[in-house]
Amino acid sequence: KFFTLTHELYLKQIDQNINSKNNLQKIDSTGILILENGQILKGFGLGYEGAATGEVCFNTSITGYQEIISDPSYAQQIINFTFPHVGNVGTNSEDQEATKIWAKGVIINTEITDPSNYRSFKHFDLWLKKNKIVGITGVDTRNLTNSIRDNGAPKGTICFAKNRRFDFKNLLKATKKWGGLKNLDLAKEVSTKKSYIWAGYKTWKKYSGYKKNKNSTLHVVAIDYGIKKNILRYFSDFNCKVTVVPCKTSSEEILKLNPNGVFLSNGPGDPAATGKYAIKIIKNLIKNNLPIFGICLGHQILSLTLGAKSKKMRLGHRGANHPVKNLIRGNVEITSQNHGFEIIERSLPKNIQVTHKSLFDNCIEGIKLKNKPVFSVQYHPEANPGPQDSVYLFREFVNNMKKNAKKKRS
Repeated sequence: KFFTLTHELYLKQIDQNINSKNNLQKIDSTGILILENGQILKGFGLGYEGAATGEVCFNTSITGYQEIISDPSYAQQIINFTFPHVGNVGTNSEDQEATKIWAKGVIINTEITDPSNYRSFKHFDLWLKKNKIVGITGVDTRNLTNSIRDNGAPKGTICFAKNRRFDFKNLLKATKKWGGLKNLDLAKEVSTKKSYIWAGYKTWKKYSGYKKNKNSTLHVVAIDYGIKKNILRYFSDFNCKVTVVPCKTSSEEILKLNPNGVFLSNGPGDPAATGKYAIKIIKNLIKNNLPIFGICLGHQILSLTLGAKSKKMRLGHRGANHPVKNLIRGNVEITSQNHGFEIIERSLPKNIQVTHKSLFDNCIEGIKLKNKPVFSVQYHPEANPGPQDSVYLFREFVNNMKKNAKKKRS
């Protein structure tokens, strides 16, 4: 089902197999992944028939593949799943983290079986087709993961063709031509175009599903850089009304909404590129002494606003089993993560305290401003389906908003 061809082997074979009328080469597979170094991984296509180019990353989660693929933070990325049995519980309308899917493609080890789950409404393959996501199965995903760990996340093009004909030359050309995620502002692409008030649904419960919050005591304005729905649900759990605004909404417009606090969401792309317009907005919000809470890209942009610098990681952190040490409490949290950029610790100004660190590579996972109710984390405390070790961060933000509201009243 799987074998790898180097680009050199491909060049030797192309003269024997090439269609004389065009550059199409017929092979014995319906799906391929071609990497920027010319390496070709062959398998079986699934999902949407076509081709897509992006950064090839890996995710180590064993559950929650629908939530992972529908996370806007995966824009311009091809997800290689290390867990082999992806698609076995089907898909449903409740576990999608965004209205539109922004991931470019998926790579899976084992052929999809028929779904076996009481919540399943649609086969995984049909869901991929509907959302125009190109997939490939029958690939040695562990071997590909080891390659990414050794050499870094490569650019790649994933292609599904039922007629088994591929234009390797142009696919490789498209792969090399793509500029990558560095210096790319994707937040403006995935962000909502118009402000809206979140419907108020709480997090999912087994016997009741999603229930609405009917007791909103605090108002949060969430700046949407690629926000996940489960973040909004957690705010509903904590009795918050949430107004979601586009990523370029001015601080003046946000302040007119009279929020108790501002949330900086997760999202894709290079934080330095998004920061070109986001930093000014957040600076003004901090000056107005509003409680601020950031997650993932929101954490990175907040750090840049406070004077730090960011850089692209060699591998990134993507999975649901990342250990993070809480430097204030002294305990370890198991976290869900999805990021390819990090904050450079030596660039942090003195008024910032590092609150969390990764036990994998010691990178910064959380910060707070020493003299104001402003903090952020790199990981996802709202992770769906989990882990849920870090939900307390929402409580801390809510407490900051309550304290700030009391100060204003007094």
